Amino acid sequence: MANNEKELDIPIWLKANLTVEEAAAYTGIGMNKLRELSDSDSCDFVLWIGRKRLLKRKKLEEFLENAFSI
Repeated sequence: MANNEKELDIPIWLKANLTVEEAAAYTGIGMNKLRELSDSDSCDFVLWIGRKRLLKRKKLEEFLENAFSI
């Protein structure tokens, strides 16, 4: 990697939005289940950028704190 192409390594717990892969590593929930949960129109922790799906970390944490089962 060239000096002008430095990649910022921001820890997952500091990121505002996570990819499905990052969210799976962070929560221990499988990627398929996270996709299933975030496919719902009423899901408030998903952010769509075109076809790219990002999960809002804080909203996802709140959802999981209040969930009995998923």
